[in-house]
Amino acid sequence: MTGSRVVALGHYQPAKVLTNDDLAAMVDTSDEWITSRVGIQTRHVGGPDEPVDELAAHAGAKALASAGLQPSDIDLVLVATSTAIDRSPSMAARVAARLSMGSPAVLDINVVCSGFTHALAMADHTIRAGAATRALVIGADKMGDIADWTDRSTCVLLGDGAGAAVVTADPSAPDTPGGPGIGPVLWGSVPEMGNAVRIEGTPPRFAQEGQSVYRWATTQLPPIARQVCEKAGVAPEELAAVVLHQANLRIIEPVARKIGAVNAVVARDVVDSGNTSAASIPMALSKLVERGEVAAGAPVLLFGFGGNLSYAGQVIRCP
Repeated sequence: MTGSRVVALGHYQPAKVLTNDDLAAMVDTSDEWITSRVGIQTRHVGGPDEPVDELAAHAGAKALASAGLQPSDIDLVLVATSTAIDRSPSMAARVAARLSMGSPAVLDINVVCSGFTHALAMADHTIRAGAATRALVIGADKMGDIADWTDRSTCVLLGDGAGAAVVTADPSAPDTPGGPGIGPVLWGSVPEMGNAVRIEGTPPRFAQEGQSVYRWATTQLPPIARQVCEKAGVAPEELAAVVLHQANLRIIEPVARKIGAVNAVVARDVVDSGNTSAASIPMALSKLVERGEVAAGAPVLLFGFGGNLSYAGQVIRCP
């Protein structure tokens, strides 16, 4: 059975930046209040002429260019998003059309904040099963479209963006030193707490029970993340980087510390980008790689969590 590996990454954010001071002019908040509670300083927001599939296509095109591949080389497109307004065509189908692809399989995946790590696992499984050879996996969300800009407890969190990964078959993966390019996924959910993060209504609006999510994430997730490392055969102290869902710096830092990844670079893109839901992990990883902060082939823990109170994680080898 073949394995798979991430061979290239890409990311994209709208040009408009919304600072904490900008938000303070809109709602009863301040830079100090936002920074002290969630660690966010800025976020990017797209306009009405920048739909989700456009963000996704930009990130996907960048990843393909980095991989040295043509759009026609891709036979599977997976887009993780929870902010697609239309049900058909899907975001994946629209990305394929924007990039002038051949005839790939196209699927959208809605697992909200852990959507990308779910989609990455599905691409890995599909390639291992022989149903695809090259996949474009994208996390893309316009959280600004579903924000309640009058609610200071939630609007300060959210941003827009997209991140993408090119995943290819790797017949040598089982015998590669250090393990496969994409390690086994560990995923699950807490159904009885599914309402703690919501995108509901017409028009849809984001809401959450912040304290419940914070307690769950900081107490329940670290041992699960350590199990992800165990499944991959990698000790936490061997990790070169930890890329958690960029929800809140006050969640990221204690969870990373409790995992025990004492030698790892911890992604903190939330400071500059806010919570971009399914885009947050691939976007943060792409930036780490672009800045040269993680060596090629080094083990990286990806761990998504959030909406549905769902989670998914795997250890990958850095492209």
